[in-house]
Amino acid sequence: MTAPGVVLVGGHGYATRHLEHLRSAERSGEARLLGVADPRPPEDDAGGVPWFDSLDDLLDAGVAPQVVVVSTPPHTHAPLALRAMAAGADVYVEKPPVSSWAQFVALEEAARDSGRVVQVGFQSLGSEALGIIDRSVRSGEIGDVLAVGAVGTWSRTVGYYDRSPWAGRRVLDGVDVVDGVATNPLAHAVVTALRLAGARRAEDVLDVDADLYHAHTIDSDDTSLIRVRTTSGVAVTLGLTLCAQEQTAPTIRVRGTLGTIELSYTTDEITVDGVDGRRTLTAGRAHLLDDLLTHRATGADLLSPLADSGAFMRVLEAVRVADPPRQIPPEAVTWTGTGRDRRPVVHDVDALLARAVTAQATLAELGVPWARTRPARDVLDVGGMPVAELRDGSDVAPTLSPRPYLHPVSTLGGVVTTDHLPADHAWHLGAGLAIQDVDGTNLWGGRTYTAEDRAYVWRDDHGRVRLDHHARQDGVADQVLTWCAPSGAPLLTERRRWEASPARDGWWLDLSTELRSATGSPVPLGGPGSNGRAGGGYGGFFWRVAPCTDVHVRTAEADGEQAVHGTTSSWLAWTAEFASGTATLVFVTVHDDDTDPWFVRSAGYPGVGLALAWDRRTTAPVDEPLRRRVRVLVADGVLDDDRVARLAADALAGDLAPAPLAARHA
Repeated sequence: MTAPGVVLVGGHGYATRHLEHLRSAERSGEARLLGVADPRPPEDDAGGVPWFDSLDDLLDAGVAPQVVVVSTPPHTHAPLALRAMAAGADVYVEKPPVSSWAQFVALEEAARDSGRVVQVGFQSLGSEALGIIDRSVRSGEIGDVLAVGAVGTWSRTVGYYDRSPWAGRRVLDGVDVVDGVATNPLAHAVVTALRLAGARRAEDVLDVDADLYHAHTIDSDDTSLIRVRTTSGVAVTLGLTLCAQEQTAPTIRVRGTLGTIELSYTTDEITVDGVDGRRTLTAGRAHLLDDLLTHRATGADLLSPLADSGAFMRVLEAVRVADPPRQIPPEAVTWTGTGRDRRPVVHDVDALLARAVTAQATLAELGVPWARTRPARDVLDVGGMPVAELRDGSDVAPTLSPRPYLHPVSTLGGVVTTDHLPADHAWHLGAGLAIQDVDGTNLWGGRTYTAEDRAYVWRDDHGRVRLDHHARQDGVADQVLTWCAPSGAPLLTERRRWEASPARDGWWLDLSTELRSATGSPVPLGGPGSNGRAGGGYGGFFWRVAPCTDVHVRTAEADGEQAVHGTTSSWLAWTAEFASGTATLVFVTVHDDDTDPWFVRSAGYPGVGLALAWDRRTTAPVDEPLRRRVRVLVADGVLDDDRVARLAADALAGDLAPAPLAARHA
């Protein structure tokens, strides 16, 4: 059998790798290299290979290839692939296959009508690692797959974008290019993560959020967060940048209920951490051009057929039609190097992307200062000054138990005292209410501590708290909420009031809540403590404190995390150095039953809560509600214990008379 004749379109840049591979294939008798098409002349004598200015010139000269390899700028892929198929050739096209959804549809139609095949050069799809991971998942080694995330932190210089007119462009001369971080340099991270989530074809994708930014002076994005919802229910989140301090190998993590699998697709190294322990192995890889030649000879399935780029093309199209990338401001970027080697480093971008991927959140949803502004939300204010943002939680990932909460909560001096979606516990959401065991439904987020396992386990038990009614006036927000099971069935109804009022040393945040059963029977409320975890009785009111140092936590009777944790006291004070200054939080329990113990963490992570079910369950009745009330003083600076005690006594007595705003800002 005569080896198929192959031509290469593109003779420089990455195309030289294809030229080298084709010469090797010719020496082994697997292919015949018939010519190269590139308007730029070869850098050497081309080894006797005929060289043409264009594919049209090559075909007009009577060259009749069976396979055409297209390795040219992305915006030229579609017309070249269509021309090759019209000439009767199968096509190998470099990634990205094309630059718009319309081009993708046209290419699919042309392949179907001509009977030709198209292999897309996503080299990572030739890795045997994908099959190994698939088999591990099917075996149950990491349990049920919850999510797939990818983080890619690369670095590119000014010279990288100066090398050609199309580099870093969204559109060139009216033609879509879409040369962004997710669609070209780190496109393999996107397609491989989608593949491991079971999303190959366009119909496997429900929708795509594209949160796009750039630090370079380019049209396209160089730092982006992409979030994909798939029909299988597995979320895919991708944090990608070309502005890292140091370039590292991109990693893709498959997170399951019983473990994780990590893949470094540039090295084909796999790390499995599951029920059978931890192991690392390196997989082999097939060259996708060889795979195309094998398909022609044997009919074996292609490893990267055009149809399997459909899910990727849904992402590319979302990037293409998204709002233009937002410029990252100079104060968030450090430039290094000189001349064409100059490159931007976005401050803390590695940690930000990793955190966003873990939380399945966009950078805008995280509240990154330079990120795109989210739609306006409701706020609580004191004397016209916004001090707390009311969030409905609708953009929170399902496994984090979506629920309304406050964040950021700030002092009058602007010190932010809350955190949300932190890397260590992504389900910690500002200030609000959360309970891990509401009659078997996790409305706290994350893993569930069960009495049966005496351990934290991932379960498909996450509910959500639905905001049914919200009304705000003069610093008071009244809310009606429904706590729902995973099925959506109501478990609890809640009436919640947030109130912000001025104080002599800052401002008071007052939370009142009434919980009632929505099932017709008393609803048991519990958590890790009531399920057997000693000292883990969190659940109820919780304030995830912002990152801080020099923490001093105390009550009237005890001082320090270990001494305070698990005790009951009418007040608890937290003083610390935050990112933008010193602040003190004073938590005061003012409900009739003040026996809820304090849940306190400062060493592992910063947080304060009041435990509804410290070591035994409580219930939400049908008729008479379960009531709780807590007041929090949010103050700048340090308040000594005597001052804290007097403020707490005032709060308990209802004496919260403020000083005039002008006096407090004098």
